[in-house]
Amino acid sequence: MNKNILRSMSYGVYAVSTLDGERAVGCIANSIIQVTYDTVAVSMNHENFTHECMEKNKKFAISIFAEDTEMNTIAFLGFQSGREKNKFEKIETIEVSGLPIVKNSVGYLICEVIDKLDTETHTIFLGKILDGDFIDESKVPMTYDYYHKVKKGNSPKKAPTYLG
Repeated sequence: MNKNILRSMSYGVYAVSTLDGERAVGCIANSIIQVTYDTVAVSMNHENFTHECMEKNKKFAISIFAEDTEMNTIAFLGFQSGREKNKFEKIETIEVSGLPIVKNSVGYLICEVIDKLDTETHTIFLGKILDGDFIDESKVPMTYDYYHKVKKGNSPKKAPTYLG
């Protein structure tokens, strides 16, 4: 099987954020889907610190990245652990419902964890959408294909779409 065919599916590039007590934590995600008009599913690796915090906090935010999102923002949020580093110290955010949103985004969703499904390596969190809005409607959302082909981005080993 040519695993690269999976990159041609329509994924976006997002930041998923939550809290560790009072501290903002988060990571990059591309496996997010709209399940119904008020529910999304987010796939998160069991080993991600964000996963642990989402289970405790029961709330999370999704920042929808634009094509003009800087690669250092993606690298900072996606290629290091929030256990050891404050990922949001160098990223400009706004706060919505107590959660950090990446300011240079198309928009955001605020969700409450309502259920989850565990697989061998990942948990699929179902989130009821509590709020959502545009930050800048003129921005073009970044697709996962655009991230790889135009931005020349890579996927970390814990990403659900990591090809190895």
